[in-house]
Amino acid sequence: MHLTPALALCLVALMPAQEPEAGAVVQELSRLERVWNDAHVRGDAEALDRLWGDDLVVTVPGMAVMTKPETLAVMRSARMRFERYATSDTRIHLHGDTAVVTGRLQRTRTIDGRSVDDDWRFTKVYVRRGGTWLVVAFHASTIAQEPAEQRDGRS
Repeated sequence: MHLTPALALCLVALMPAQEPEAGAVVQELSRLERVWNDAHVRGDAEALDRLWGDDLVVTVPGMAVMTKPETLAVMRSARMRFERYATSDTRIHLHGDTAVVTGRLQRTRTIDGRSVDDDWRFTKVYVRRGGTWLVVAFHASTIAQEPAEQRDGRS
């Protein structure tokens, strides 16, 4: 199919101009991911309170499903401290006023005087409410350990 220059220009003009906004949204969500990680290391429950929607649901290995008040209570109790909270392989998927962030989370925490290392895959759901992005769901699962022969390249 051959498009005339005028038709091509009309088609371009009709295309939604979402790229600049998408770039800005990804930058903002990337910033919020750093806020999330830093707040966990600092034990900053107030920063997390601002970042989490009131309908937050947290599902992580070895714990009951928690609401925002329950999760904040854990953070404020200081029973659990994070020495490391680092994400990698992070991907941000935009769907209008909803964003899904996935990646790997490696953290070291001390709970009741015992050190624990976690290596998880996570999914986090943000929604934009009144212009503000809030986390409404966080789910993590333990990364399956691959067999030694695969780690050593002998598959």
